[in-house]
Amino acid sequence: YAWDANEEYLFRAMVAFAMRRYSSKSTTQITNVLLCNVTDRVSFWFVVTDSSKNVTTVPGSEVEAAIRMNRNRINNAFLLSDNTLQFLKITSTLSPPVEPSTPVWIIVFGVVLCLIVAGIVFLIVSGIQKHKKKNKESTERENLEEKVEVTLENGIPCEALDLKAGHINGVFAADDERFTSL
Repeated sequence: YAWDANEEYLFRAMVAFAMRRYSSKSTTQITNVLLCNVTDRVSFWFVVTDSSKNVTTVPGSEVEAAIRMNRNRINNAFLLSDNTLQFLKITSTLSPPVEPSTPVWIIVFGVVLCLIVAGIVFLIVSGIQKHKKKNKESTERENLEEKVEVTLENGIPCEALDLKAGHINGVFAADDERFTSL
């Protein structure tokens, strides 16, 4: 929007209002707020004079405190925010921190609890699968051991080894008797 004499008057009135609220005196008038070096980009500096002495300026610390105390009212009067209406040497007001509807510790607790439950379920399921796989392998091994097949090699039937009892080669059986026991 355009910055004109009416906007300047509103700004001076808001600063006078802030000074009256801060000092609890009704001596500060709109005429006590002086705007200096106003540019087209709405950049200026201002001074507040003391109406009782008319020449003396109000200390900067008092003006800063008054503006800081009434910053929200000044911003609302111009439909601006701390990002758009900037006072040099006066820190912007911070909005209060947003309180979440649920406390943070409950969220963290829920996430950790879910991870623990998921880990336990994973361990149980993987243990069951390993147990089933182990049982399946042992039954297959037993089935193989029970099968005694006659295999053919080069057209000649060969005896399959008895995997349970093993097989003793008769050629080496006589060698055991040659050695004397200690």
